[in-house]
Amino acid sequence: MLWTAAGVVVLGFLITLEIAARQYGLPGPLTTQVQEVILPPKSGFLLYGSMALMMVVLTRRQRFIAAGIAIGIDSVFLLERWAFDVKVTDGHHPFGNGALWVILGFAVIAVTRRTGQERVLLLKGVGLALLLVAGRKTGDTWLLITSKARPTVLDQYVATADRALGDPSWLVGRIVKATGPIGFHVLDLVYGQLAVAAVVVALYQLRNVAAERRFPTHHLVRTFLVIGLLGPAIYMIFPVVGPVFAYGAGVDHWPSPDMGPDALPSVHFAVADIWPHTLPSLNAPHPMQFDKFTPRNCMPSLHTAWATAIFIHSRKGPRILRFAGTFWLIATLCATLGFGYHYGADLIAGMVFTLTIEAALRAYDRGWDRSGIQLVAYGAAVFVALLVAYRWLPLEMAKHPWAFGPLLILALISVVYGYVRTTRAWEPVVAPVRQPQPQPEPA
Repeated sequence: MLWTAAGVVVLGFLITLEIAARQYGLPGPLTTQVQEVILPPKSGFLLYGSMALMMVVLTRRQRFIAAGIAIGIDSVFLLERWAFDVKVTDGHHPFGNGALWVILGFAVIAVTRRTGQERVLLLKGVGLALLLVAGRKTGDTWLLITSKARPTVLDQYVATADRALGDPSWLVGRIVKATGPIGFHVLDLVYGQLAVAAVVVALYQLRNVAAERRFPTHHLVRTFLVIGLLGPAIYMIFPVVGPVFAYGAGVDHWPSPDMGPDALPSVHFAVADIWPHTLPSLNAPHPMQFDKFTPRNCMPSLHTAWATAIFIHSRKGPRILRFAGTFWLIATLCATLGFGYHYGADLIAGMVFTLTIEAALRAYDRGWDRSGIQLVAYGAAVFVALLVAYRWLPLEMAKHPWAFGPLLILALISVVYGYVRTTRAWEPVVAPVRQPQPQPEPA
């Protein structure tokens, strides 16, 4: 019943978002997903990652068959596109349709050929795969809606408040430019394939589903979906485009896969073309008009939020997975700042955002108690306080960086400390097995 209710809620949300997108003349998440059944998909790697998540409920033989069918279908599509000279435009992939066909095929098999617990388990696997893809489509649609619905942005407020942190985007931006194409392409790969890294961690967490015939109570995919659902709502409240747009000339590759470089005009209504070499002047900030196609997707940094979730969920994995989670978090922080997509203030808000969501999900799983309520309330209060400070105290923060800079870092550390301390107390305590004492031999 819980899974059915969740499915109805998600479907209703997708239909609502589809209608809202249509009001702005944009394709909604359902439309873009249906198109990928035939047309070159925009999420080829993610579709195969989603299929891999679905296959955790299958036997080893079924996994080989599913993978072979997906590759075979993609091979047919590749031959057909080559034969008819179908061009794969920028932002799309020549593969991925086969993975989506396999996912949909197993949905049909679950309904028509499975019964009881086997049907439920297979439908959960299919639902998990489709939810991951739908989350990506939902995020893309949200980004486009923010650019249409919020004509003004608050970048001047965040850039001014960022003085308290030492303008990290300007600093890291110069470092990334100094590394040349090698550093750029490495960070671009990490930034663009965040969902694939999440699939790797999720596959480790779900590795025993087929044997145990059930899903664990908490895993990374849940956190990813909740972050993607709640984050864009904050974009509507606090619209920010990022330093590379507000204080630069934009980028030669669009962060949203729904738009290519040909759609970019040369003017974005930027304050000036000074990022990352010249710091902005310290003046009283004010809202400013911006174009109608750049996503207002900075506050909070959801890339930082998702990378933080990957880091948290990789802590209980093997050493190589822990190292990978740490690398992905550090590289994502460098990319978000170095590409000019985010301010330092966005990153702090994104981390607090994730820790609060993680705490809420874990508290829900174990049953709400005083410690869980206090942790979630404290994280939410710190997050709101950050947004209020960025909006109403940016000039004071810039004028007193030695006071407000440490306060921002301490606020983040306090949430991290509260999360670690509380969740460790939630861990089950394993009592050591008492060894039997040797009995003295009778005299």
